[in-house]
Amino acid sequence: MNIFTIDYIYYLLGIIVAFVAYRVARNPDHPTRIGSTLFWGIFAFTFLFGKVIPSLVIGYLVLVMVIIAALGKMKAAPEKEHPQSEREAHAARLKSKIFLPALLIPIITVIGSFTLDKIHFGKVNLVDPEMVTLIALGLSAIIAFIAAKSLTKAKMSVAMNEGSRLTEVVGWAIILPQMLSALGAIFAQAGVGEVVSKLVGNVLPTQYPFVAVAAYCIGMAVFTMIMGNAFAAFAVITGGIGLPLIVHMHGGNPAIMAAIGMFAGYCGTLMTPMAANFNIVPAMLLDLKDKNAVIKAQIPIGIPLLVINILLMYFLVYRF
Repeated sequence: MNIFTIDYIYYLLGIIVAFVAYRVARNPDHPTRIGSTLFWGIFAFTFLFGKVIPSLVIGYLVLVMVIIAALGKMKAAPEKEHPQSEREAHAARLKSKIFLPALLIPIITVIGSFTLDKIHFGKVNLVDPEMVTLIALGLSAIIAFIAAKSLTKAKMSVAMNEGSRLTEVVGWAIILPQMLSALGAIFAQAGVGEVVSKLVGNVLPTQYPFVAVAAYCIGMAVFTMIMGNAFAAFAVITGGIGLPLIVHMHGGNPAIMAAIGMFAGYCGTLMTPMAANFNIVPAMLLDLKDKNAVIKAQIPIGIPLLVINILLMYFLVYRF
């Protein structure tokens, strides 16, 4: 038995997203009031009732969300910015302390991942051991929110309205990571990894350990560029190239392979518009004229990093 499960995090997310839908519905000047309300309302519904609703129904609801976004029926409402003098005054008062809540999230997540599953009361666990990292991440976000509110002295209404505004600005891209991860799992179940393995084996001399490593890392980067998410690529490329070639054929260390392989995938993330939440959303938030400006700035970094990851994996995966 577990006192705290991941369901509580989902319920909290559902309440937050439901507030976004409510805020949109109450705004008579919203440019896409009906579509945006429906989109965020469905999204909130999946968080709040996804556990009790048949997965087929959830699938159809997701398709409705996709149709709404594809038809351009959800946009962010124009918001009035606070006066620049007021923002500068807040910046001068807070200075670098404003970054403390953001730093709390990774610190508390790491600490929680190593400790929360070890706390129990008899046969009752504090958290679900199988979801300890995700629960730690959710708790760290809550703690960071409390710290930010205490630091800025902002009212709860400010936090809710600003959070809702930013959620609207991010828009449909906010669900992209979940959808792409699910798509990667579907590809893996469909046997795409086996097809990739046969293609690579027929084209490249994978009997050489370095070639196997290069094929895996480049495959992770390229498939991530196609899918827009390294988690989606991981299931396919690891099952198709990493495990059969690096681990089984050449006896490589699977832990090292997986860790560096994800880094190789992230190199692809830097170079693709498909990773909208990383590359397109920042351009939108910064109101850049060139929506691909972030990608263009990251390509000269992504390619050398990919080369470094290939070399790093080759020198480590077969030796430890």
